[in-house]
Amino acid sequence: MADKLSFGRSWEAYHPSKGVWFWSCAACVVATIVVGFAWGGWVTSGTATRMASDAAEGGRAQMAAATCVARFQHGPDAAAQLAALKKSDSYARGDLIAKGGWVTMPGDTTPVTGAADICAQKLLNADLATASKG
Repeated sequence: MADKLSFGRSWEAYHPSKGVWFWSCAACVVATIVVGFAWGGWVTSGTATRMASDAAEGGRAQMAAATCVARFQHGPDAAAQLAALKKSDSYARGDLIAKGGWVTMPGDTTPVTGAADICAQKLLNADLATASKG
């Protein structure tokens, strides 16, 4: 029993081999990569590019929808158009807005993707908010 070392003395006396050092470092690298990508929020450059592109398209659609609401409400026949929008089916509202040209940005020939549905929803919500205040 006298030749059994304490934990501290055993720790000081331990000298790992080169193989142990190498595999320990390799395991730490793999664990760091797994934890980083799984829980750390790391992404590849392709994923980051796709996320940035999706965010830009979403922002463009939100901006076009805000412009659409203003253009729609300041149109000469806004009340009649809003009534037609409310009467139309929910799946056809985006097409109605796109055909009216409200989500086509100045200088462009095609409507902004995704903006028509956002605009229709904002118009219906703005109408409900105005009706409840009055």
